[in-house]
Amino acid sequence: MNRNKYYDLLARVLAEGKTQENKKGNIKYLLNEQLSLSPADLLNIFEGHGIARKKLKNELQLFMQGERNVERYREVGINWWDYCGAILVNSYPTYFEKLPPLIEKINKEKRNSKNYVLFLGETGVESNQMPCLSLVQFQIDEGELVVSAYQRSSDANLGLPADIYHLYLISRQIDLPLKSITLNLGNVHIYENNLEKSRLLIEGREDIKFELNV
Repeated sequence: MNRNKYYDLLARVLAEGKTQENKKGNIKYLLNEQLSLSPADLLNIFEGHGIARKKLKNELQLFMQGERNVERYREVGINWWDYCGAILVNSYPTYFEKLPPLIEKINKEKRNSKNYVLFLGETGVESNQMPCLSLVQFQIDEGELVVSAYQRSSDANLGLPADIYHLYLISRQIDLPLKSITLNLGNVHIYENNLEKSRLLIEGREDIKFELNV
């Protein structure tokens, strides 16, 4: 089959990844990987990989509204935050609620010489789900938008496709043509109970359901 860059990364984790014991379950992992995606690469991923687009769009909207009540996510069909309890403490909404004014500022200024940055994942404070996405940077290069993100930890099966789609949705709110989205992955991994399912996925199976490890 014609593999996209995301599937190529999954294949590298399977073939070259080291094994690590983890409280949530053992993983195969690679360190300091980079995934650089052009608009064509993004289209290739979105056409070839099943992504819960509507749920992720609703999730991002709630994040940007600063919604911390898990029940509000459940109302739009999102139940993967249930394990956190009733309230998301110091999680994505804490940081993404800062995104709308940042986007407004970028659209107003559009300065080539300025790096616009959203920081996530403050340390040393109470949290029931520290964001895996740690930083998003927006730069303008010859009139085109360049998005760069750093992830301290990336679940290659469940978290990474969602983060790619969220970054794409964010880029669409900026009034510039998109040049690229690059993710720098400090630790990208596949949980042991999802290894075989990952192999089946990149072989072309479309009915794969991955297990959430929390």
